[in-house]
Amino acid sequence: MDHGDLFATDRIFNSKPALVNWAKETTIKVNTYLIVTRYLKSRTSDRRSYVTLSCERGGVNKPKKKPVIDDEEEEVQVKRRGPYGTKKFGCPFKLKGKQMAMCENWQLFVHDGRHNHAIGVYSHGHAQVAKLTEEQLIQIEQFRKSHVPSHNILRFFREQNMGCAVSAQKIYTVVAKIKKNRINREDSNMLSDIVVAHPTSIEMLRTRPYVQHATVGSGRDDPDW
Repeated sequence: MDHGDLFATDRIFNSKPALVNWAKETTIKVNTYLIVTRYLKSRTSDRRSYVTLSCERGGVNKPKKKPVIDDEEEEVQVKRRGPYGTKKFGCPFKLKGKQMAMCENWQLFVHDGRHNHAIGVYSHGHAQVAKLTEEQLIQIEQFRKSHVPSHNILRFFREQNMGCAVSAQKIYTVVAKIKKNRINREDSNMLSDIVVAHPTSIEMLRTRPYVQHATVGSGRDDPDW
């Protein structure tokens, strides 16, 4: 499938981030995704800076090799771990952004507009479209302080934005990170809780050290044991 026509534009961008963001937003509309594979910033006036954007399914996966030592043969054998899934499919799609001469503006050029893989139908849960904003992260932390379940947090985001592509797994991951940070703070020497007690209550606790629970009745002067 050829998407080169989508990027054949004479548009001038005032910065590299503007060019990259426009290219990524354009590919998201057709359910494809770009990543920056190379960026060269020129330090001399005779060369121009450029950035290369490729399909996330470009390139070839290189499985990691784990060396295994065999004591009997005293030889080092290489064992491949896996198999594991990979996004890389050798997709040739590539764009190139170049800085214009004698100015800070950028232009976009199509190096290869072909995709050699099937185009996705749904973008739900993808990292580029399902990324949580800073405001959403703050809202999740506030919800967790009120003990709101994770599935209700996800429902809230989807009600606020019908096109929200955030997955439930993303919410669970953020909630787990919040819990872990809270536990780490509790393990440190940082002051997290303050208990205020009346001096009389402290004296009563000293005289009766085995009392584990006591409540004060409403409108009564004597404690209700």
